[in-house]
Amino acid sequence: MLLKGFEIEIYTGTPQGEIVGMSDRIVANLDGFVREPDNRNVEYTTAPLASYDRLLCALVRPRQQLRHYLKTLGDYTLIPGSTLSLGGADEFYRSDPQNPYHSYIEQTYHTKVVTASVHINIGISDPELLFRACRLVRVEAPLYLAMSASSPFLNGQVTGYHSTRWGVFPKTPAHVPLFTSHAHHIQWTEEQLAKGTMQNIRHLWTSVRPNGDHRPYNLNRLELRICDLIVDPIALLAVTALLEARLGQLIADPNLDPLVSSQFTPEELITLTDANEAAASRSSLEATLQHWQDGRSITAKDWIGELLETAHPTAKQNGFGCFLLPVKKLLRTGNTAQQWLAEYAVSQDTTQVVQNAIVSIEAQEQELAESLCYPMAA
Repeated sequence: MLLKGFEIEIYTGTPQGEIVGMSDRIVANLDGFVREPDNRNVEYTTAPLASYDRLLCALVRPRQQLRHYLKTLGDYTLIPGSTLSLGGADEFYRSDPQNPYHSYIEQTYHTKVVTASVHINIGISDPELLFRACRLVRVEAPLYLAMSASSPFLNGQVTGYHSTRWGVFPKTPAHVPLFTSHAHHIQWTEEQLAKGTMQNIRHLWTSVRPNGDHRPYNLNRLELRICDLIVDPIALLAVTALLEARLGQLIADPNLDPLVSSQFTPEELITLTDANEAAASRSSLEATLQHWQDGRSITAKDWIGELLETAHPTAKQNGFGCFLLPVKKLLRTGNTAQQWLAEYAVSQDTTQVVQNAIVSIEAQEQELAESLCYPMAA
């Protein structure tokens, strides 16, 4: 199995759903947490691990620690969702007023970037394989957005998106090519930095990117950035298992590279994928997409179902086939956005929907922590 790790951004606030900025205090008092430009969400990162069992606890334990710390500050909790669901999108709350990069972000993007998400990192050290993987995941990224969508509300209103986060997020630079090689990526990145379309090497906000300790030169992992926050750890591991199985297929069959097995040119693939991302941000699993190989129309739900069938043997062979099973449940019961919208259709109350989600995810995390994580060695 490949090494895997997560960057989790999550909002803090009250059980009533009001998002309250506390990242400056959290970062000062808890190890393992870092601040985002806006003070209302905070990020933690899991260490790279191969085992899904250990990854589950690596996801749950920091949240348990954070919840405990928040209780020392008052009646505070963690807020699910990937946007400022119930309000607060009109003002930016700086976490580090002296940081010039944060100043640039606030002035350029305002609260469009005040979102919460999960970035999935998969370790791949061979450059040729890494960029082949980035190409495949780039054209299939809309499927991971469809599974993860959890932001149908903004400022207390239904927006018309299942992923409002990705619908409004400023992908930067505006046009990112389908990198044909490591050398192509280095050349392009150096050009963007020289032109100022990227402020620094981190200022590449696209659905998937190569990552490493000395970007763009020393790279060792693929980072999938498109996913909304998946607060259910079991569901997140299932999505990750599908991603890893898909990469396992690519390792076994390099012809899965879109540069080899698509009827489209690289530029046409970017246009097609951008359209698929937009469709998935609006309708998630029910979105009608265009397949990158042959251009046929297919719903995200059916496409994911096809990938599940083809990827399961790879996952089973590598010992993590069981972790794919919750994807079937997700396709059957819907993602978070679809569940929230179904609740809203009955209650017509976004606040009630978010408050219910706050309670249910806290109970789920506590159960997982007690039954699976605490007895295990760290």
